[in-house]
Amino acid sequence: MPDLKWRKSSYSTDVGANCVEVATAADGIRMRESDEPHAVIHTNPAALRAFIRAAKAGRLDRAAGR
Repeated sequence: MPDLKWRKSSYSTDVGANCVEVATAADGIRMRESDEPHAVIHTNPAALRAFIRAAKAGRLDRAAGR
């Protein structure tokens, strides 16, 4: 994996290791949890935007019955 500059989520704190980190690569976006740095998700900007919109709209909530 190329040497990437990882950024923490703005909702993360310096306490604990449960942070979402994001890096931009030439071929897309990488995401990982700080406590599992070798488990990396690879996506693209359009797919990530769609996922975030769906999450904010509650379309991924189990309570919604979906």
